[in-house]
Amino acid sequence: MTEFLIANMAPLMFMALVLFLLLGYPVAFALAANGLAFGLLGIELGLLQPQLLQALPERVFGIMRNDTLLAIPFFTFMGLILERSGMAEDLLDTIGQLFGPLRGGLAYAVVFVGALLAATTGVVAASVISMGLISLPIMLRYGYDRRVATGIIAASGTLAQIIPPSLVLIVMADQLGRSVGDMYEGALVPGLILTALYGGYILLITLLRPHAAPALPPEARTLRGFKLLQRVLFSLVPPLVLIFLVLGTIFMGIATPTEGGAMGASGALILALMKRKLTPTLLKQAMNSTAKLSSFVLFILIGSTVFGLVFRAVNGDLWVEHLLTGLPGGQLGFLIVVNILVFVLAFFLDFFELAFIIVPLLGPVAEKMGIDLIWFGILLGVNMQTSFMHPPFGFALFFLRSVAPKDEYTDKVTGKRIKGISTGDIYRGAIPFVCIQIIMVALVIAFPEMVGHAPNEVQDLDNIQINIDVPSYGEVSQPPSSIPMDNNPGADLQRQLELQLQQDNQ
Repeated sequence: MTEFLIANMAPLMFMALVLFLLLGYPVAFALAANGLAFGLLGIELGLLQPQLLQALPERVFGIMRNDTLLAIPFFTFMGLILERSGMAEDLLDTIGQLFGPLRGGLAYAVVFVGALLAATTGVVAASVISMGLISLPIMLRYGYDRRVATGIIAASGTLAQIIPPSLVLIVMADQLGRSVGDMYEGALVPGLILTALYGGYILLITLLRPHAAPALPPEARTLRGFKLLQRVLFSLVPPLVLIFLVLGTIFMGIATPTEGGAMGASGALILALMKRKLTPTLLKQAMNSTAKLSSFVLFILIGSTVFGLVFRAVNGDLWVEHLLTGLPGGQLGFLIVVNILVFVLAFFLDFFELAFIIVPLLGPVAEKMGIDLIWFGILLGVNMQTSFMHPPFGFALFFLRSVAPKDEYTDKVTGKRIKGISTGDIYRGAIPFVCIQIIMVALVIAFPEMVGHAPNEVQDLDNIQINIDVPSYGEVSQPPSSIPMDNNPGADLQRQLELQLQQDNQ
């Protein structure tokens, strides 16, 4: 029994974690408890040294000293202030009037505003709740199909996960050991393409089922001509300035993502102050929510650090590597299996949990296979978007359910009785957009250049040659040599340098 435990510690540890999660145990504590339990078991079996666990305090302090993670509370605070300052309401009302004469105009407005909110807030909950409260009653009032209306609102809200300044990209960059700025730059084009795909789906709906997404009737278009143009300009300028303040400074190298987040939070406070919405109550609510989310992320990260330390000590990383590198199809086979795995796990885990549990296991394997980690992180980010849209556990669906009317109600404008929205309507409306997100994953794999970081070719390290020029301090007995590298290149290099130095000394 002891031999079996020692030989299979890594898979047993992974299966125990899955069991903890299926039982509904909190993720942060499931990770930490699992790591500590198997760490003590490994010490008892003689597989691990007690000194291993002494590394944990330093690792926890390392997390606390991580400047990159400071961007999470800054961007969260910025998004919450903007949500409560009424910016989303102004944008939806104005853009809805602009696109109103078009069939499906309100849906196009939701997609456009969803992308704009994603580029300013970076928080899915804020986007979905704002658009659900503001645009859903209007869409129901003018005859939109319930599944189309709920699906486009939930999907547009999830754009905050892939369009910078996305919180998941910050976590992904930290876990993969890459620059947040590079991750933001690489995610920009895929995010815009996904936005265009959502708009294309609405266009298809208007062509095949015109009654499902009608245009606004003339009496609902209260703004026309120069008044509409003026309203559009005044509504669009503040968020565009904020986007430049955050993303523009990061892309131009003027500010780090953490500094960009701080400027964004300051800009959000200024906008709320200009709109006279900055109150002590609003500040208290935003700071409380920011503290809760930041603590949630921090505890999961500490738990994943405990789990990762012990998992690597029992050669869990080698077990995962051998499991995945042996797949048929090389890089493509690896990418297909990994994306299927992430897609299935997204039914049960949210993107924070996936980023902290799965990404640290997959990243080293991807790097060893010659896959660029920026490209790989964005690919996983697009895939993890489905975790918000999966029935029955998608968080975007829960957010929308919390604000969508459940029962029949009387519309305040038309006086008509409007049927409520069932949970089944929300789930069925999400399915087409989950399919669009899967198509986007396939597009990123098929056209890696859209990210700007295509997968690298794997170099053959066994046959590489290195030329070493050693400076002479006397008579040199032979010219610099070309050294063939075998399976232990470090040892060969050291022997060659020792021989050369001996000859120089003679």
